[in-house]
Amino acid sequence: MKIGYARVSSVGQSLDIQLDKLQNCDKIYQEKKSGTLDHRPELKACLDYAREGDTLVVTRLDRLARSTLHLCSIAESLRQKNVALEVLDQNINTHDATGRLLFNMLGAIS
Repeated sequence: MKIGYARVSSVGQSLDIQLDKLQNCDKIYQEKKSGTLDHRPELKACLDYAREGDTLVVTRLDRLARSTLHLCSIAESLRQKNVALEVLDQNINTHDATGRLLFNMLGAIS
């Protein structure tokens, strides 16, 4: 199952572009919350929902995590559950070794 997650930082921004890119997902979680906030209920629900063999899909890494440390924490949680991560705009898919390497490099830069 492909699970999408879309986020914008403020209520005035639109999720339309992200939702259009995530249209092939089976289920989409979305929220309008700052990435600096610790409380993002839709992200928590999304991560809780993901099961072994699923793929979490986001448009960009910065839509998912608020810092490199947070990104690594999410990635480890997904790895433990055997859930892949696909980042559309940066062409990352952790299903394979090349995708995992690219994810780690871009995560450090982001």
